[in-house]
Amino acid sequence: MADTLPINSDSGTDEEEEVEPKFKYQRIGNDLRNILNTDVVTCSAVHAKFLIFGTFRGRVYLLDHQGNSVDSNLSSGDRHTHSVAVNHIDVDPKGEYVATCSDDGRVNITGLFSCENNQNLSYGKFIKAVAIDPEVKSGVRRFIVGDDKLTLYERNLLKKLKPSELCSVEGSVLAICWQGNFVAWASHLGVRVYDLSEKCSLGLMKWEVPAQARLENFRCHLRWSNANTLLIGWVDTIRICVIRKRNSIEASSSNLPGFVVDPISTFQTTFYICGLAPLAASQLVVLGYRKDRSPNYKALRPVLCVIEYKMNTSEEVCTDSLTLRGFEEYTVNDYNLGCIIEENRYYIVAPKDIVVASLIETDDRVEWLIKHNKFEEAMEICTHGGTLPMLSVARLYINHLLTMKQYEDAAKLCLRVLGNNKALWEEEVFKFVKCQQLRCVSAYLPTSDDCKLDPHVYEMVLYEFLKFDVRGFLNLIKEWPPKLYDGLAVINAIHDHFRKQNANELLESLALLYSYQGDYESALRMYLKLQNKDVFELIRRFELYDVISKLIIPLIQLDRERAFKILLDKNKIKPEVVVHQLEQNQEYLYLYLDALDKISSQGTFHQRLVALYAKYDRSKLLPFLRRSNDYVIQEALAICKREEFHPEMVYLLGRMGSIVEALNIIIHSIKDIEMAIEFCKEHNDEDLWNILIEESTKQPEIVTKVLDGIVDYVNPVLVVNKIKLGQTIPNLHKSVVKMLWHYNIEEEVHTIAHQIQLTDYFDTHAEVVAMQRRGRQVSYDKVCPKCNRPVIIKDTAPPNGLTIFNCGHIYHNNCVIDNRCDQCLDWDSILEDDD
Repeated sequence: MADTLPINSDSGTDEEEEVEPKFKYQRIGNDLRNILNTDVVTCSAVHAKFLIFGTFRGRVYLLDHQGNSVDSNLSSGDRHTHSVAVNHIDVDPKGEYVATCSDDGRVNITGLFSCENNQNLSYGKFIKAVAIDPEVKSGVRRFIVGDDKLTLYERNLLKKLKPSELCSVEGSVLAICWQGNFVAWASHLGVRVYDLSEKCSLGLMKWEVPAQARLENFRCHLRWSNANTLLIGWVDTIRICVIRKRNSIEASSSNLPGFVVDPISTFQTTFYICGLAPLAASQLVVLGYRKDRSPNYKALRPVLCVIEYKMNTSEEVCTDSLTLRGFEEYTVNDYNLGCIIEENRYYIVAPKDIVVASLIETDDRVEWLIKHNKFEEAMEICTHGGTLPMLSVARLYINHLLTMKQYEDAAKLCLRVLGNNKALWEEEVFKFVKCQQLRCVSAYLPTSDDCKLDPHVYEMVLYEFLKFDVRGFLNLIKEWPPKLYDGLAVINAIHDHFRKQNANELLESLALLYSYQGDYESALRMYLKLQNKDVFELIRRFELYDVISKLIIPLIQLDRERAFKILLDKNKIKPEVVVHQLEQNQEYLYLYLDALDKISSQGTFHQRLVALYAKYDRSKLLPFLRRSNDYVIQEALAICKREEFHPEMVYLLGRMGSIVEALNIIIHSIKDIEMAIEFCKEHNDEDLWNILIEESTKQPEIVTKVLDGIVDYVNPVLVVNKIKLGQTIPNLHKSVVKMLWHYNIEEEVHTIAHQIQLTDYFDTHAEVVAMQRRGRQVSYDKVCPKCNRPVIIKDTAPPNGLTIFNCGHIYHNNCVIDNRCDQCLDWDSILEDDD
């Protein structure tokens, strides 16, 4: 079985937040574990079908990717093993042949399942590198061995090997990597690329010798990432080279090979390189050995690093520290990195351990993000793939937010992800119940017909608000449709938890709930207790005009103008009902009846208005008495007598015919001689004038006022005759002169008017006569209505003349009967014209 390894990201060790890993790690077990208990891995090769590794004891093992042994020719006898540690292993692309070499000087070419092309060569010297032709089709026809020279072996038609020395080497060959026609190999000086087609080297790339060390003490790691790109990692330097064909200018300038090695990027790492492989465009996976040592001078854990490179620069994308068995005792050359590029799998090989690093998959990413509380990123990834439902991640996120007491965020997330799923909503809401944070989720609960939760859920929310936030409770009552919950249950809860300090909010809540239940009278009473003017809107909306009959006075007290607007509409509430209710408040009754009188022509309540005007606004009483005929005069007079309203009494007595009594009130109570004179003029009664004249002689100061006032009504001689000899009358001379001047002017006016009238009469008569004498035009087309003949015939005189009536009809004189128009019977206006 493969064991999953924990991920340790170096980029997160010095920072508060860990960086999301790129790889997941599994340790290969099964048969490999037993092998490594007795032996040590020295080299390996990774194929898409299997794994091959060589050991310190010279053995070569074939395993599947899970670490199980696979039977092959490698496991049959000692023929294909080495006597000492295996240095290098190479496999053909088809996975049929394996080449191995060792310090025992032997090179073995072994067919895994056929022995037909097997080869066993012995050189008597250390062999560090061997490579099989990557384009082999059937059997191994070519392979390259490196010792102190680079030698190509080819099988001829007789199946005999023919060696060809490609080039000599400075020291010995340390590594070989073959791709197409190009062979890259490393020596003590650096790296060369050999072109097999042109049989020439493309040049030497010298490598910098590390301080206090020798270059050959470090393995050179070569890998072709594609047909023309070579990756080189040696010591702590990585170089990316592209094999390109020379252009025509370069090729013509000198006798040079047709291809050139072009280093496109060279950069250093912070660690020693144990292997490298391509990952993506401009990215490498590099296995590294730390340069630093532990406090007890032991080796540190190796690292697997993803590096993004540019022109001579690089950036570490992520770095994972790996916990491999026995890593404290290993050196830089003890590690190897194999890969299956197509599957993005990388094999970290150590002497006692092999670990597989796979690019982390969607589900693994989600799992890691959830573990590190990065739920938003996890949800985003779930929407684009993976097997884990986004909803499951979201629910974990909700739990996390509740744990972190981020209740508002948790509620918003519910709205975002739960949609119209009633069951999920109810399940998640109960999590808020446990935290007593239903208030946070209340604004996001579904309330539409598409998704309506159990009424108990909404009631729980309301109970929590009622307990902790009465204002919020009221807002919910206003916002939520009443069909969501049991209104009676909520009303009972309010009564059970009524608190005086929150009386206003609770009363308004009750008013709303009662209105939702259809108990509008109770709702109105709640609003009136609150003195809340929304009561009028409630009355208007639900037409509660029958309900308000017992609440009229409180409504007027709340807002008289808006109350009267309702009460004065007789189609909504009858005036008799309003008057009956207002009997207990006479002032409101007065205000109502006064307003009603302005819009109604009926005098049903005019008798009441007399007393109310007398009590609350006398200025309106007399005008009212004058314009109304719907009150009992005797009762009105009694009220006015009781209140001593003399002008009103005068008017009423006048209407009753008691004009003498009325005049006495004016003279003796009101003492207004001008008013008395006007009263006498109004009634123009001889007895009244006699009383007024009699009273005036008793008061000399008013005689002149009477003289001035009675002109045109009473002979002033009556007043003068009443004046006693020797009596002093103030302003009498002035008054008499004024009176005589008045009569003189009046006489002149009458004379002038008579003259004007006569003149006008004669002028008008002359005009009428002139008009009657004026001739009338008669045309030839006129026809006599009686005989239907033309009234005038050209060149002849009409017989006996014509008769023309004012109506316009024309007759022959002989045709006129009784001097009238037969057509319109106009007898009165006849104009005769005899020729």
